[in-house]
Parts: sequence; C-alpha cells; structure tokens
Amino acid sequence: MRRAAWLIAICLSLPAVLPAVCLALAGEKRSEVPLEAWRQSREALLKAEDGWLSLVGLFWLTTGQNGVGSSFENQACLPASAPPRVGVFTLTKGGVVRFQAAPGVDVRRGKEPFVAGEVQTDEGGKRPDILTVGTIRMMVIKRGKRLALRVKDSQSPARAQFRGLQWYPNDPEWRILARFEPAIVLTKVDVDTVAGTRETLLSPGFAVFEHEGKTYRLQLATEGDKLWVIFRDATAGKTTPPNGRQLLVDHPDEDGVLTLDFNRAMNLPCAYTPFATCPQPPQLNRLDFPISAGEQMYSPPTMVSLGLD
Repeated sequence: MRRAAWLIAICLSLPAVLPAVCLALAGEKRSEVPLEAWRQSREALLKAEDGWLSLVGLFWLTTGQNGVGSSFENQACLPASAPPRVGVFTLTKGGVVRFQAAPGVDVRRGKEPFVAGEVQTDEGGKRPDILTVGTIRMMVIKRGKRLALRVKDSQSPARAQFRGLQWYPNDPEWRILARFEPAIVLTKVDVDTVAGTRETLLSPGFAVFEHEGKTYRLQLATEGDKLWVIFRDATAGKTTPPNGRQLLVDHPDEDGVLTLDFNRAMNLPCAYTPFATCPQPPQLNRLDFPISAGEQMYSPPTMVSLGLD
C-alpha cells in the first residue's frame, strides 16, 4: 500500500530513527517497540523533509494543459521560491499525464534532468514519479476517479513552525483485547474523503470488543502487513481532530485475538495540512464514547492556505 511504502522511504532518510520503530510504523512484523520510542519516531516522520508537514499544495488536473509555477497565472501555483513558470502537465482524455518543462528551468526526475515525457502516477499502488525543482517536489496522485498534482516543499512554513505533538498519558486500560471476526470474503468498503472523493478500502473483517457492557465492532482494512482502523470517538472536535484518527493493528494471534492499543492512536495527515486526501471513518467506526488515549489535536501556529480547489 502507498502509506507503508512512504513510511519506509522516509525512514531510510532518517538514520537517527530506530529502524525497528520505522518498520513497526510502516506495517512490518517486529517485536513491539517501547511506546516512548515509537512516539519519537512518529514525530520524526512527520517533520522529515518529505513528511506530511512539507505538503504545500493539492491541485486537481483537468483534461488538457495545466500550467505550474509560482505565478498566479498557472493552474497550479507553487511556492514563491519556484520559477514563475516551471512547465506544463498535460492530462489526456485517456488519463495519461505528460510533463513539459519551461525553457531554461532545471526540473529533475530522481537525479536526472527531466525536460519532457510521460509521468507515472500512483494509480494501483505504483510508486509515482517525483519531479523536483529546487526544494519543491511534485507528484501526480489518483484519488477516486480524479488525478491531482501533489506538491511538497522541504522549506514549508508548516515544517519550519512545527512545535511537536501532544499525547494523552499512557493508560494500560486503553490497551484492549478484541476478537477478530473474519469476513467471508475480502470486502470492498467505499468511504468518503475530506477532499470530496471516494476511496475503496479492502476489509478482511472486524475487531469485536466490549466497553462498559456494550459490544462494538470496528471495520478493519488491510494496510501493508498490518490491519488499519480509521475511527472517530467522542473526543473528536474537542481534544482530537474532528475527522477522526487511525490505528495500526497486528494480525490476530492463533486464538483469533487482536490487541487494540489506543495509546498508539495517530492523527490522520489532514490534521497537519489542508492538502491531504484522508478517508473518513466508516459509519461503523464512529464510536459514541471518548477514547482518552493516543495522539491529541495539533494546533499549528499559522494555517497555510495555498492551492485549495
């Protein structure tokens, strides 16, 4: 999946981060990392050069030519450090994306100059081409039936002004044992996203647990070598983000038992940037009680407002 690959790539660029922590975050099976070390790695990933705090733009491509550069005459307006005209992304009716650099502008794909050619998107979980100009990185992503240009900048204000994460105190009571209830077949679950598109998740079943005498069922999704839970609880909009949070869970043991450690609940990327395309929690995962564990709401010093469509 895209998220697991992204986490591993970021980890490789951070030699100071414990490899075991990175692999655990990315969905690899390893012995459990101590909570404090896990949280430190979580923060390091966010503020990395290619982390979510570097995201500065999301521009939906339209069929035909889409100019890109720092001038407001472009359909995709880049940060001021970019040339006024970087080039043009052309979207064909068949869904193919091509790029043509403006004369004299040094655009790179990897380490090599990239003047013109077809651009690989992330459709189907593929690794997208990353085009760079200075500190700015551009890639084409597919969300629902639409293609968008995602823009990152290692010099983003959000990254420069990052002031750290806030967590609830560790509470063993929120390390809950649940029963895995497998689906008869791998189920497709369509969910809305904050960007107004729809995304399809693959669900292998449910996590069933008890809380204060009531039974709850959480829809699980597959995510790399882990299970993924997108949920919202009664803290949403108060001490945690209104759109909910996420939790990575190990596959059930031989007795069909899952461990839901909400002390490791994380915010979705849209808690840090208005340019993410986070899925909304499935209806089943909207819990009616507060989970006072895990990551809390992040309040940036300023809100960047570039390129919203």
